[in-house]
Amino acid sequence: MTAGDSYYGRPVVKAPVWKPAIALYFFTGGVAGASSVLGFAASITGHRRLARSAFVASAAGLAASGPLLVVDLGRPSRFLNMLRVAKPTSPMSVGSWVLTAFGPASMLAAASVVTGRLPRMGRLAAGVAAALGPVVATYTAVLVADTAIPAWHGAHRELPFLFAGSAAASASGIALACTPVTEAGPARRLAVLGAGLELGAFRAMESRLGEVGGPYRDGRAGRLARAAEVCTGAGAALAVLGGRRRRSAAVAAGALLCAGSLCTRFSVFRAGFESAADPAATVGPQRRRADASVRSA
Repeated sequence: MTAGDSYYGRPVVKAPVWKPAIALYFFTGGVAGASSVLGFAASITGHRRLARSAFVASAAGLAASGPLLVVDLGRPSRFLNMLRVAKPTSPMSVGSWVLTAFGPASMLAAASVVTGRLPRMGRLAAGVAAALGPVVATYTAVLVADTAIPAWHGAHRELPFLFAGSAAASASGIALACTPVTEAGPARRLAVLGAGLELGAFRAMESRLGEVGGPYRDGRAGRLARAAEVCTGAGAALAVLGGRRRRSAAVAAGALLCAGSLCTRFSVFRAGFESAADPAATVGPQRRRADASVRSA
């Protein structure tokens, strides 16, 4: 039996049961979480138009996330069932409770900045949303890494950074497209930071995974990963080179950054299915670890 063999060539681990709506949820949740941080930072530095764009984007991302979760869960009551207990060791439980607190705060912050009413309560809500935003943007990375699927579990170190960078890139992209260029300076800087973190984390993940990272290089997931790299890099470059002067360039940069972030989320999503279907991705590394343990004994 070779290192990649399994019982009659069948997969060793079960494929994920998630629908594609979850990959979209990865994206919209990232937008919601990162936009709340950007909006809060913009509000305390006096960039009011940028703060408005970011808070509205956060609320819109959150509003889209709810139906996407329901599509996967089947009915809303299943989300409520997850709130019956609080389990700090479960990424799903932590994410459910964080979303429950983040949702009202994000919506109230957006309503306040749009209407101008309840400014004190709006500022408090904005602070709460900004504090919870990084968790909202990245808890899904911990969720997928906390599985037996090699391409996900093996990337547990890099996935949170990858999702954080992707969320920052998409949030800044939406802000660039919706904010006058004279007000969008912090969004441009976040675009460069987010794109750099996203691309760097992906390269580090590929390098450390080795052969287990095959799905990120080949097949549908690999094609999505390459598209993400091109779109994210081009979007960040365009934001810096043309986005500070021309609104059309800023809008194009924002569209590219969002497209890159979306491709990244779908690449990770598809890689999980392709990795689960490949027995060698599970059996090979396990056998090599066992052989190394025997040799060192």
